[in-house]
Amino acid sequence: MALIVQKYGGTSVGSVERIQAVAQRVYKTVKAGNSLVVVVSAMGKTTDGLVKIAKEISASPNRREMDMLLSTGEQVTIALVSMALQEIGQPAISMTGAQVGIVTEAEHTRARILHIETDRLTRHINQGKVVVVAGFQGISSIRDMEITTLGRGGSDTSAVALAAAIQADFCEIYTDVPGILTTDPRLVAEAQLMDAITCNEMLELASLGAKVLHPRAVEIARNYGVPLVVRSSWTDDPGTWVTSPKPQGRSLINLEIARPVDDVEFDTDQAKVALLRVPDKPGVAARLFGEISRQKVDVDLIIQSIHEGNSNDIAFTVTTPILKRAEAVASAIAPALRSQSHPNTDEAEVMIEQHIAKVSIVGAGMIGRPGVAAKMFATLAEAKVNIQMISTSEVKVSCVVDAAEGDRAVAALRQAFEIPENQRIGGQGDKGTRGEKEQNLLSSSTPNSQLTTPPPVRGVALDMNQARLAIRQVPDRPGMAARLFGLLAQHNVSVDMIIQSQRCRIVDGIPRRDIAFTVSRIDGENTQKMLTQVAAELGWGEVVLDNAIAKVSIVGAGMVGQPGVAAKMFEALAHNQINIQMIATSEIKISCVVAQEQGVKALQAIHSAFELAGSEKFVVPA
Repeated sequence: MALIVQKYGGTSVGSVERIQAVAQRVYKTVKAGNSLVVVVSAMGKTTDGLVKIAKEISASPNRREMDMLLSTGEQVTIALVSMALQEIGQPAISMTGAQVGIVTEAEHTRARILHIETDRLTRHINQGKVVVVAGFQGISSIRDMEITTLGRGGSDTSAVALAAAIQADFCEIYTDVPGILTTDPRLVAEAQLMDAITCNEMLELASLGAKVLHPRAVEIARNYGVPLVVRSSWTDDPGTWVTSPKPQGRSLINLEIARPVDDVEFDTDQAKVALLRVPDKPGVAARLFGEISRQKVDVDLIIQSIHEGNSNDIAFTVTTPILKRAEAVASAIAPALRSQSHPNTDEAEVMIEQHIAKVSIVGAGMIGRPGVAAKMFATLAEAKVNIQMISTSEVKVSCVVDAAEGDRAVAALRQAFEIPENQRIGGQGDKGTRGEKEQNLLSSSTPNSQLTTPPPVRGVALDMNQARLAIRQVPDRPGMAARLFGLLAQHNVSVDMIIQSQRCRIVDGIPRRDIAFTVSRIDGENTQKMLTQVAAELGWGEVVLDNAIAKVSIVGAGMVGQPGVAAKMFEALAHNQINIQMIATSEIKISCVVAQEQGVKALQAIHSAFELAGSEKFVVPA
């Protein structure tokens, strides 16, 4: 009937009884007429135990030897699962990553998959066997025979890559929750199960810390059109389908490293509205965007920069036809904000900028690759294009530039990322089209789904593991973003949110702006030291680190073209007296940085505001 890849995580195979239960599920699937490949993780906490032993022997163990050690965990599981299947009469064979032909980079502990030699695997499938594969591992080359591991989430990555390589009908990910929930059930017990979600939405949620699926696995599914379903190991419930667009004929060679960017999009129908020197207090963004929503003004990008003193700047882009309406709203609300300002600050100011354009690079391959955004900024700098605003997500990096420089920016980016000239360039109309495609994907490609129109917000995520770096007084000229983010890429520092302040100060005859961005907290101090060392050489000011932040985000393809979504999020935070420190948006995501101690409260408030809770409480198994 179907060729299926099933993946079982560590808790699903954590004991003899659970392994036997997995064997029964696999046997039942085969008896229904399906061919099956099973990918498994190490049992329970085996990997953690092996890491602990290694640390007792060496404070900094050799990475090659760590791969040799950690790869044994999955080898135990594949043998036991195969034995369990054979015991109930199902022909099965266990295979390591090397034996199944998973060829990776020669990069120990964090290798990416290059290609999969499927001949041996296919031969066993055709013989009616269930092939039980060790996830998380591969081999550097047939010649070197070096065992490599794929890093965190590697078993998910192995399973989806195998499904792509053998063109499986779908891939099932079995875990300890019933599917993908609207938020972390450990923080909101009434988190609701989703019937379906698109790959783009799942990429955002996975990268924001939703641990059900690893972003690398979702990236492969999106790039190769592999339908995924996330299900519970303990029930027969249908779970959540993760739907993918139709693949664009990608090669299975260099599977995880080829073409991080699929397209360059360009939109000239944009204008920017900025409110400068607004009070840095709860409720300001809610008041502004609440009024914008009531006036039916559809906003595209939103950024709120880091505060200076007791004020900050909020800027947003709109389509040119509704600029007058947006300007009227901002001008009407500015006096009310002025009256709340600290008496020693300058008055709030509305700044309008027309003749701007948004140029974007799009592709799931940029996840965890710091060099992609840096390459975009360097390309624009070489083309003498100055960046006015930056917006980042897991599948897109957008820059607002002067409209007169737009064609030059697009041509340079197409050449840099090797995007064919005959490939369509996106425009403003595509924003709605992309939203419709996401919706159609859910309604037509999802088996047994009753979902036709997605809600504006699909899920809420909280990331408590980020730090914010702010660089003061960066010269406002082409090339500065390229130098900064090129440095970060050289040091393998992945950047999440990026914000440029809208205020421009003249210091020593040079216009300057502040730039703030977030990184993983473990990279914070070293990144601050590195940037401080080059500050004088590159002409920027103080580098400030803040570890006490949390990022809360909403994700949903249904928010496209729906005014009021951002306002509802900001109002929920304001109602709970939670101050927003930074705002950044993409087409299907809105993120706010808040104080770390208010992170959980912020997530719970937003989840409640969008009425995402269900009637059932989910308990995550120990």
